[in-house]
Amino acid sequence: MAGSTFGNIFQLTTWGESHGPGIGVVVDGCPAGLALSESDIQAFLDRRKPGSSRFTTQRKESDCVEILSGIFEGRTTGTPISMLVRNTSQKSSDYSDIASYYRPGHADYTFDQKYGFRDYRGGGRSSGRETIGRVAAGAIASKLLAELGITVTAYTQAIGDIEIPDIDRPMEMISIEEARSNPTGMPDRETSLRAEAYLKECMERLDSAGGIVTCRVSNMPAGIGEPVFEKLDANLAKAIMSIGAVKAFEIGDGVKVSSTNGSSNNDSFRMCGRKVTKATNHAGGILGGISDGSELILRAYFKPTPSIFQKQDTVNRDGENITIQIKGRHDPIIVPRAVVVVESMTAITILDMLLQNMTARVDNIKRFYGK
Repeated sequence: MAGSTFGNIFQLTTWGESHGPGIGVVVDGCPAGLALSESDIQAFLDRRKPGSSRFTTQRKESDCVEILSGIFEGRTTGTPISMLVRNTSQKSSDYSDIASYYRPGHADYTFDQKYGFRDYRGGGRSSGRETIGRVAAGAIASKLLAELGITVTAYTQAIGDIEIPDIDRPMEMISIEEARSNPTGMPDRETSLRAEAYLKECMERLDSAGGIVTCRVSNMPAGIGEPVFEKLDANLAKAIMSIGAVKAFEIGDGVKVSSTNGSSNNDSFRMCGRKVTKATNHAGGILGGISDGSELILRAYFKPTPSIFQKQDTVNRDGENITIQIKGRHDPIIVPRAVVVVESMTAITILDMLLQNMTARVDNIKRFYGK
């Protein structure tokens, strides 16, 4: 299977299946000398692990990470960092029935068409547990970005049609503590309670819900990204769209720009002391595929969890129309656990493009080598 590697300089390769012995990732290209421990990685994994609230799958996994290589005396060595999370709560029998049919909204049919064979135990490589490797790598990327004063922060913007108020408010007015403490990932308690009530209704109807995750990057320097095929926004789009269940992606005002005029959509440049700034940020921090130095804002739109407990029509591998009712342990909504995945893929992409940018100018190379 191709396509399990992401990045150019800061590069990760994820491996493993939902119901195999474990899930893992190999991270290459991390500079030597970064202080790093398993607790740094675990803090990120704890934000996505199952069984953390009534709105997540009740599969009980501790998701404890083991660092197998690339660390010596508490610091990165510059060699590949290999990390493993063992699967301890598989119930493959829950999925035995689906070997013969295709679940609506899942990758069962497309995997069969591509490979002529599929791992039906929880979806195999298309399972949400694959994101463990992304989050482990994202923890490293986020810590390295913090060394540069760059912070990447994601939270839930909407669940169904319930959206947090003032979605464009400044980052300093967003309560990340609130977002991290409630089961929806929303930075507004009142809105979270409304969303929780809505999710309870969905569960009572044996249904699921979709939503929106917003991610914001602060202290992003200007000049990161390439002007043609390696645009910063294009690479972020690939990173976010590679997350299972993401069906749309936006930078800045996103789809709203199609109904505006240039006079209102353009961000005016202003001087703040000796620094170039913008009066507004409709562009979301990227112009011509290159960061402009303002806050980078992106959104990921997630579809409802396809595994619902209602009866659904489908077909089996023999080409017969059938009706099914899925069993097992499934999230009624993907969004709250996906917040840290969006944050991680954003951090990985930003770090990789920062490292690539170091060779963009001769004076940078000369400065590095003291010439």
